[in-house]
Amino acid sequence: MELSLTTWNINSVRLRLPIVERFLKDYQPDILCLQEIKCLNDQFPYKPLRELGYEHIEVHGQKGYHGVAIVSRVPLGEGFSTDYCAMGDTRHISVVFDAGGRKIRLHNFYVPAGGDEPDPEINPKFRHKLDFLEEMKVLKADQGDGIGSILVGDLNIAPMENDVWSHKQLLKVVSHTPVETEGMKDLIAKGGWVDLMRHVTPEDEKLYTWWSYRAKDWQAANRGRRLDHIWTSPDLVPAFQRFDILTEARGWEKPSDHVPVTASFAF
Repeated sequence: MELSLTTWNINSVRLRLPIVERFLKDYQPDILCLQEIKCLNDQFPYKPLRELGYEHIEVHGQKGYHGVAIVSRVPLGEGFSTDYCAMGDTRHISVVFDAGGRKIRLHNFYVPAGGDEPDPEINPKFRHKLDFLEEMKVLKADQGDGIGSILVGDLNIAPMENDVWSHKQLLKVVSHTPVETEGMKDLIAKGGWVDLMRHVTPEDEKLYTWWSYRAKDWQAANRGRRLDHIWTSPDLVPAFQRFDILTEARGWEKPSDHVPVTASFAF
């Protein structure tokens, strides 16, 4: 069985529904994980997505902020959410699904951005981000139940030097500070995760999934960051075939500042 899975911070699913529909029609992933949907569960656009063949939808929404959803052509188990940091935010949803006769647990995350000032003593948003990461470290890729794991989402950290346009210039910029990058590497190590994009891409090669709205010409400047991730448990690595970053989506009408990232598997 071949399976493709996409992660995409859509920055308001209702506002950007036309490009979601365009992506699903043109690229037809089996599963689409969305972050920052910015709507309550009953406001999610179930009908148009189901009309495109995505019958199975799990949503964990919130009015005007955050929110995550999983939209699938593959049957999904009931959604489960963890309230990290007990803030009441909707930043995580998990489901179990079957792929080629094996069960897979899928986690979809939207990690806090952390604000502008990388000092947890004066910036509560940054403190929240660091606390969120710390709580994520208890999440293991192998939970000892024979179920493989995939973790995707906008994790709001670019952990490697070439996950940003300038390592030196961004060392004091939220998303690439040492406390964040080392925290994410520790999370990966303690959880036993495999960062699929870097698993098959040399560390000296640039990888970006996000380009700021502040850039007048994002394409010419190309000052990107790799904030969107796809990780798996080690047992799923042999099934992994490739990943694709749809950079052109950053230039679509009314785009998100993130682009779709798709992993393809053969189970």
